[in-house]
Amino acid sequence: MAEQFEVGAQESRALAVESNGLNVISDAERKGRPSQLFWPWFGANVSVLGLSYGAFTLGFGVSFWQAVIAGLIGIVFSFLLCGLVSLAGKRGSAPTMVLSRAAFGVRGNKLPALVSWLLTVGWETVLTILATLATATVFERLGWGGGEITKVVALVVVGTLIVAGGVLGFDLIMRMQTVITIVTAVLTIVYIVLVADQISWTAVSALPGGSTEQLIGALVFLMTGFGLGWVNAAADYSRYLPRSASSPGVVGWTTFGSSLAPVVLLIFGLLLAGSSQDLSAAIAADPIGALAEALPTWFLVPFVIVAVLGLVGGAVLDIYSSGLALLSIGLPAPRYVAAFLDGLVMIAGTVYVVFFGDEFLGEFQGFLITLGVPIAAWCGIMLADIARRRRDYADADLFDPRGRYGDVRWLPVLTMIVATGIGWGLVTNSAAGWLDWQGYLLAPLGLGGKEGAWAFANLGVLVALVASFLVQYFGGRRAVEIQERRTAVTRETVGR
Repeated sequence: MAEQFEVGAQESRALAVESNGLNVISDAERKGRPSQLFWPWFGANVSVLGLSYGAFTLGFGVSFWQAVIAGLIGIVFSFLLCGLVSLAGKRGSAPTMVLSRAAFGVRGNKLPALVSWLLTVGWETVLTILATLATATVFERLGWGGGEITKVVALVVVGTLIVAGGVLGFDLIMRMQTVITIVTAVLTIVYIVLVADQISWTAVSALPGGSTEQLIGALVFLMTGFGLGWVNAAADYSRYLPRSASSPGVVGWTTFGSSLAPVVLLIFGLLLAGSSQDLSAAIAADPIGALAEALPTWFLVPFVIVAVLGLVGGAVLDIYSSGLALLSIGLPAPRYVAAFLDGLVMIAGTVYVVFFGDEFLGEFQGFLITLGVPIAAWCGIMLADIARRRRDYADADLFDPRGRYGDVRWLPVLTMIVATGIGWGLVTNSAAGWLDWQGYLLAPLGLGGKEGAWAFANLGVLVALVASFLVQYFGGRRAVEIQERRTAVTRETVGR
């Protein structure tokens, strides 16, 4: 009887609108174990989009083995960054963009919060676009339509699932991700078995090797496409854990859960794309729908399910975190209203691209690299700040510009701005015409200009990440020491 009551209570919580927003989670609501972080992170990254990254990666002109090396390093390292940022959630029990105020100041943090909002809204829009296009492509092959009406219906269904998850919040998301993980993992394995005979190792092994610059470009692209796209949301899910939870467990389960599926899917995607130039070209226009071409008709409906669920799994986490970022910027509304507004932006962006847009891949790469630079700069600063701290965050001061974290902390703010400016000068996005202004430092620094060997190495992302970390780690040491001494004094005073 007690077990039935508990199950009923859990279902009730999952279908209730989450009341928590930017606030610090109370002791009574902190629950679970680090191992439970596996489910949301695996569910968000088991999408068959990971297969398409095989074609994206080979597009840099690297061989299969070079692409595997780039994938292993780029995916695992970038998700390790997520694991490290998740530590802040356990220590502070608040959303990522609230905890970031300790480094940037309460109002100074509006800059990274804005970048975070743009990145998460952009990602949820990309995933919704892919789900809509994939559904239309498969339905067309089945003879069930495939035109504008099919796209509209697909958009309505996908959009409703994503917005509902974002609005209802944490408990529903955790339940959804568990189901999505199991269903998507099983159907993805079936997909791999069905198309395995399409692989030609002779063609794959014959792919010519690329230069060091091309290898670095592929590696950085994978970093921005995977872990760096999540770092700004990493603490949003670990914040519900008790502060006594194992720190190595938080880092380990986040890294393992998020990188396991992408590594497997990327390697198989490399084998598929390396076996067929036609498939690689088709993926550029419709990254998910193109993967259905090799499937028998009877598996097309399950393929739509696996594709849509995988994309929804990622988009639900994005819309939840984008709502929190919007609140952190200063939107005076409850969390569920912010998530709903983000859903409207997501649907509007999807309508534009699906019904009026052009080729997908160039714009997608441009989006990833352009926002990957400032988010890498923020990540470097945030990681340095976490590494310097030895105490939990002071809850009230995260919301008070007069508190110990201050109003605007100019060192991290200016570091992020300068690192972004340098980073954009070291990346290029020729496939996206609106970004042809980038790469302005490649010629002055002797790197061959916008047409040289380093033009597509995306060095700006790495430079922004490393430089920001070093500046904050050494330059911000004194500020953190003062903050933590003030924390100690306050606690002693309260104790008396």
